[in-house]
Amino acid sequence: ETLQRIVSTLVNKNDEIHNFIDMLNHTISNVQVNSSNAISELDEEFDGLYSVLHEMKGSMANTIQQEEARKIQALQDQLSQCSRALESSEELLELAVQSLDIKNPAKLLEVENIEQMGMRQIVTVASAFRLSLKPKVSDSMAHMMVDFALEKRMLQAVKFLPVPKAPEIDVAACLVADNCITVSWRMPEEDSRIDHFVLEYRKTNFDGLPRLKGEQHWELIDYIKATQYTLSGLKFDTKYVNLRVQACNKAVAGEYSDPVTLETKAFVFSLDSTSSHLNLKVEDTYVEWDPTGGKGQEKIKGKENKNSNAASPKRATNSPRASARGSRDRFAGESYTVLGDTAVESGQHYWEVRAQKDCKSYSVGVTYRNPGKFDQLGKTNSSWCIHINNWLQTTLSAKHNNKAKTLDIPVPDRIGVYCDFDGGQLSFYNANSKALLHTFRTKFTQPLLPGFMIWCGGLTVSTGLQVPSAVKTLQKSENGLSGSTSSLNNVA
Repeated sequence: ETLQRIVSTLVNKNDEIHNFIDMLNHTISNVQVNSSNAISELDEEFDGLYSVLHEMKGSMANTIQQEEARKIQALQDQLSQCSRALESSEELLELAVQSLDIKNPAKLLEVENIEQMGMRQIVTVASAFRLSLKPKVSDSMAHMMVDFALEKRMLQAVKFLPVPKAPEIDVAACLVADNCITVSWRMPEEDSRIDHFVLEYRKTNFDGLPRLKGEQHWELIDYIKATQYTLSGLKFDTKYVNLRVQACNKAVAGEYSDPVTLETKAFVFSLDSTSSHLNLKVEDTYVEWDPTGGKGQEKIKGKENKNSNAASPKRATNSPRASARGSRDRFAGESYTVLGDTAVESGQHYWEVRAQKDCKSYSVGVTYRNPGKFDQLGKTNSSWCIHINNWLQTTLSAKHNNKAKTLDIPVPDRIGVYCDFDGGQLSFYNANSKALLHTFRTKFTQPLLPGFMIWCGGLTVSTGLQVPSAVKTLQKSENGLSGSTSSLNNVA
């Protein structure tokens, strides 16, 4: 025995080492890939910087050219004004010289009113006397010079952005309830450059460290601004979930936190098509009334049975769902029934059922294993259910041991089933409002199977659900108050 324990321990250790070697090889490969990605990102950053500088250079050169054009235009306008003034002045000078050269009085009289003429010429060239002989703009372009000394020093100071440290998940602050997982974490030290966080999770049936082989892919939630996040609407179809978080700044993501494993235990089952009534069409968690009576499916079922008979006896015996089914015959007669393939043997469990709007009659409940092929839910002392009848008028009733109690309650579109096996309690709820519909109290002496009867219509079953917090609260407040009458409150 001692040697066997040593060998078993050694085998387990070898498995751990193999997993660790796989993880190291995977890490080496990731280092190479991430290094290439980092170089590519570096090239992109510098190309972006070059692009910005090139764009800035073009813009500033364009501004200089505009300033050049503005100054040249102003100087050319001033040059034109001076040229016109000079031309007018020269004409006046020529006229004055000609007037002064006239010595014959008779010729002088030929010029009409020379004095007035001179005055007019003076008025014409008066602008020349007011003309500024100073350039309107200077030839200096010093105001268009740049000094990149500070920017050069800043660029020379550019280094790799510090990689954020790995966050630390606060396991004590994490919460698993109502098929939601609330994850809380903190940074080992304050880092103002953190821009956001990335949360990754994956379902697993191993309670230890994450493994490379046989594990599902990580699901990613990006751009989380807070240090807490709630994953909602999950189906808990595995025993555990792995979680890890990384911090990211504007340019780089840090290392992942140490992964944590949280338990996500819930009741998971499918509908057992191998023993359902032939008038029912069953697919995993959906059952539908089939008026053809299963014709056309019998050959397929026969092949499935042959294949199942050819399977390994060891596998068939060890399967929990096979043991739950046992060797029941198909339901027949008016027992349009299908059962779940997994039994409730202890603990508290919860599942929900939604009926199609045109569903005429259906029952939801539990039964002991191996009911008779003609047994109907609620009509034996080993089954409990609520029954909904949608003919003419809608009625809701609780049934057990072939006795019924009418419930004066509106029928919800979704029904929640709560089973406390150890506490001997079976309760039905409005799954939307969590209002209690009915409670059976008894002592369960055998494992229970979820049961469903349907006629005309279809039912969808939701499994992998935890017991809702609202139901737990109602159970505490109910405290012995029962919705069952004495006629239904039988001890099994």
